[in-house]
Amino acid sequence: QVQLVESGGGLVQAGGSLRLSCAASGRTFSSYAMGWFRQAPGKERESVAAINWSGGSTYYRDSVKGRFTISRDNAKNTVYLQMNSLTPEDTAVYYCAATVSNLLPSSYDYWGQGTQVTVSS
Repeated sequence: QVQLVESGGGLVQAGGSLRLSCAASGRTFSSYAMGWFRQAPGKERESVAAINWSGGSTYYRDSVKGRFTISRDNAKNTVYLQMNSLTPEDTAVYYCAATVSNLLPSSYDYWGQGTQVTVSS
């Protein structure tokens, strides 16, 4: 079992930056692949980025490539999402997710409560 707590969301103007953090409980964080998802009002949840256990493999959805960077610090049990050049289309609740995997998974077992990101135009 792992518990995930996101932080770092907020209100930012278009073109600005935010860094989301997801702190995980437990002593086996390095065994988990981690992902960031988002859900905007009236839309389905979508995958934003993912990172494998070592940080050696990452995934980004096309709309955030070149603007967002996922990283992890296994010593701190934390995964990050650096978001630059934000646009109003990035407005959503952002969720952190985890699953035991040495690859980039297609599904996740554990989810955080989410953090709101609002980008004003």
